[in-house]
Amino acid sequence: MLTWDETKKVLSEYTTGRKFGSTSVGANLRRVDFENANLTGVDLTGADLKRADLTGANLTGANLTDADLTRTDLHGTNLSRAKLQGTNLVNANLQSANLVNANLQYADLTGANLTGANLTGANLHGAILLGTKLQDANLRIANLSGAKLQGANLLNANLQHTNLADADLTGADLLVTKLQSANLMNANLTGADLQGAYLQDADLTNANLTNANLTGADLTDAYLRGADLSNVDLQNANLWDANLRYADLTGANLTDADLTGANLRGAYLAGTNLSNVLE
Repeated sequence: MLTWDETKKVLSEYTTGRKFGSTSVGANLRRVDFENANLTGVDLTGADLKRADLTGANLTGANLTDADLTRTDLHGTNLSRAKLQGTNLVNANLQSANLVNANLQYADLTGANLTGANLTGANLHGAILLGTKLQDANLRIANLSGAKLQGANLLNANLQHTNLADADLTGADLLVTKLQSANLMNANLTGADLQGAYLQDADLTNANLTNANLTGADLTDAYLRGADLSNVDLQNANLWDANLRYADLTGANLTDADLTGANLRGAYLAGTNLSNVLE
């Protein structure tokens, strides 16, 4: 583990044309070894950290805006309250990282590994998470509005009270994901796998769930007004007191679903399979 003096020395050696204090703006830090280093509050705006080793480092409150962390190892790194707006984290390893209240607006996390990461309260508005691994990640009360999550793996992730309005989750894996009280207004969930997902009190107003798999999902008190549920698989789903007014259920499969107290006023039910439905 580097001491603070050793860390400053390394940073100063990699900083071109700038005096080092607490800042290394635009530094070339490719492949540098900062394992377990203390980088609390450091300014690495625009720095090149491709393939660097930041395993277990402390970057609490650090500024990494527009930095390049492509394929960087951040396993177990503390990035709480870090500024990562527009940062390139393509294929980065962020397993078990601490990103509580971090700012990742418009960051590119394509192919990154965030398995088990803690992103509670993080701001990921407009972030790119194509094919990103988020299994078992904690995204509670995070802001993912407008985020691109096509093909992302969110298996067993915690998205309770999370803002996913206008997010694109096409083909995402949301198997047994916790989405209680989540905001999914206008979200695109076409072809998403939501088997066994927990969606109690979730807001799916005008969401697109075409061809999604919601087998065994719990949608108790969910708000689905105007949602597109055409060709959705809702076998054995729990829709107690759900609001499905004006929802499109054309061709949907609701075999053995529980619709007790559900509001279906104005819903489109052409070709809907309602075999053994409870109501």
